[in-house]
Amino acid sequence: MSLSFNFARIPHIIFGSGKLANLYSLISQYGNSVLIVVGASSLKKSGKLGEIEKTLGDNNIIYNVIDVKGEPSPSLVDEAAQKYRNSSIDVVVGIGGGSVTDAGKAISAMILKEDSIKNYLEGVGNKIHNGQKIPYIAIPTTSGTGSEATKNAVISEIGNEGYKKSLRHDNLIPDVAIIDPELMKSCPASVTAACGMDAFTQLLESYISSNSNPITDALAYSGMKYMKDALIPACSNKSSDINTRSSMAYGSLISGMTLANAGLGVVHGLASPIGARFRIPHGVVCGTILAEATKMNIKKLKNSSEGMKSLKKYADIGALLSNKPFNTGKSLDENLSNLIKILYNWTEVLNLDKLSNYGISHNDISKIVEKSGLKNNPVNLDKKDMTEILENRL
Repeated sequence: MSLSFNFARIPHIIFGSGKLANLYSLISQYGNSVLIVVGASSLKKSGKLGEIEKTLGDNNIIYNVIDVKGEPSPSLVDEAAQKYRNSSIDVVVGIGGGSVTDAGKAISAMILKEDSIKNYLEGVGNKIHNGQKIPYIAIPTTSGTGSEATKNAVISEIGNEGYKKSLRHDNLIPDVAIIDPELMKSCPASVTAACGMDAFTQLLESYISSNSNPITDALAYSGMKYMKDALIPACSNKSSDINTRSSMAYGSLISGMTLANAGLGVVHGLASPIGARFRIPHGVVCGTILAEATKMNIKKLKNSSEGMKSLKKYADIGALLSNKPFNTGKSLDENLSNLIKILYNWTEVLNLDKLSNYGISHNDISKIVEKSGLKNNPVNLDKKDMTEILENRL
């Protein structure tokens, strides 16, 4: 068997309960001036931001704080970069969900530039970022995007002519990622559900990606193995259980590694134009259409002469999620059916909103599909197929 693939580097990872305490000695390795990027309110309400600020002060570390509300826009990044460009910032720290992680990543990359981030966004500008940045430490407080392990920052301009585009360079991978499940215990059930489904979607899509390889397969399978019995409990009776939160955090981290190396599929191909036009959380989009998209992929793969490899991989996950061994061709259809049933059940149990709850109507679907792509989907889907996926979740 001939193997050929690339695998991107990952950050220095510090994982475990209480590992936030490592932050202060890490900052000191870079200097004594830090820019902290946080979300709109959750870190403040939990009291954790106050604790961090006190410890920074006790360690004679100079700090400034930026609040990020919603997904980072070009104007937010430009304003922050301009404000702190001449402030001798030694290190940037992003503490929050995926939007905060991306915002911090982009700000660290743009402080050293004199122009707008729009000039460097893929499909928007005509410049290529050279990778020079302020050192960046990513500390996720949700288990979702896996952005703490990727080289791109997703920037959004929402509206009829909106977009979700990436600032991307190998050097923009965070220098350090601190994953402390203690920070995720206060995450609300609805956010945990959406973020968790985003992470699981990334794991499943990278596992069955046409660009997957043995390393990404092993990692993605491992991530799904940890998440499968933690997702629903994390949103209900075990939201404060550190082992449950650790499993979710691990799956999310791994999903960042696998998407960066194997790519994603039609769910994310549809999610991007939806998120560009409507104010709908990315995880809700992914979670609400995952079962429909998986069902469609399996249907098309069964009609493909080259679909058996991908069908077996889907069946692997069906067996994993249903705790049934998969070792005979006879059980293929059963495991495929189980996979679809479980994903539909998760969608219902986690109360994932339908697309219409965010103002998306039948009239919008053709425009969404027109700007959608398949990415590394394991089988070709036409516009009719993608339309059906969306129509079934209105």
